[in-house]
Amino acid sequence: MTPAELSDAFSRTCVVVPAFNEGRSIEKVVLAIGEHMPGATIVVVNDGSKDDTEEQARAAGALVLSLAVNLGIGGAVQTGYKYALAQGFSFAVQIDGDGQHEPSETYHLIEQLLAGDADIVIGSRWLGRGNYVAPRNRRFGMKFLESLVSFRAGTRFTDTTSGFRALNRRAISLFAEHYPTDYPEVESILLARHFGLQVKEVPVMMKPREHGHSSIRGFKTLYFMVRITIALLLGVVGGENS
Repeated sequence: MTPAELSDAFSRTCVVVPAFNEGRSIEKVVLAIGEHMPGATIVVVNDGSKDDTEEQARAAGALVLSLAVNLGIGGAVQTGYKYALAQGFSFAVQIDGDGQHEPSETYHLIEQLLAGDADIVIGSRWLGRGNYVAPRNRRFGMKFLESLVSFRAGTRFTDTTSGFRALNRRAISLFAEHYPTDYPEVESILLARHFGLQVKEVPVMMKPREHGHSSIRGFKTLYFMVRITIALLLGVVGGENS
C-alpha cells in the first residue's frame, strides 16, 4: 500500500472511539489518532460520562456525540457506526478510549480492507506482535471464548474480545442496523459471519489501559461468561438465530 493510497483511505475513514469516564486518557488517544491517521474523522461517542470526557475530547479536536444516558459499549459503538453510515464513510475504525490500542497499528487493519481480503479486520494481540500480558483470570476467559467462537464459526480466532477493528462499508451498514448490546465484541463476529461477511484477524501491538478499569469485572465477569456461553452454544447471538 502506497502512502498516497493510505492517505486516501484515511480521508474516507471514520474513527469511532467509545468512551465512558475516560477523561484522563481521551485527549492523548485523540491526539495519537490524529498523528497516525491524518485526514481521518475522529468521532468520540461519549457514553453518558460523569467526568470531563466530552470536554477533553473536544479540546483535542474530536467530533463528540454525547449520549444522554449510558447505553453501554454496544450502544455507544453502534451510535458511531450509524454516524459513519449516514455520513457516507467508506471505512470505520474502532479504537477504545482507554489508551490500549495503538493508532499507529491501524495501517495493518486498513491494508487488509483495501486488499479486499475481508469486510472486518480485527487486531489480535496474540499473533506475535508486542508483548501484551493479560491477567491470568482474564486470559483464561479469553481462551475459553476463543475456543467457543472458533467452534461456532468453523474458523480459528485468537482475540475475540478485541475492540480494535476496521470495517468496510458493507460491515458498517450491517452494524449500524444490527449490533449486540451488552458485550458485543465476541457476538459481533458470529453475527457478521451469519450475514455472509468475511472476518479476518491481523497481528497488532496493544498495551494495558493507562487509567480506570475494565467494565467487565467482579460479578459482571461471571454474568458475561454465562450469558455469552449460552448464546454461543444455542446459536442465538445479537440477531443471529440459527
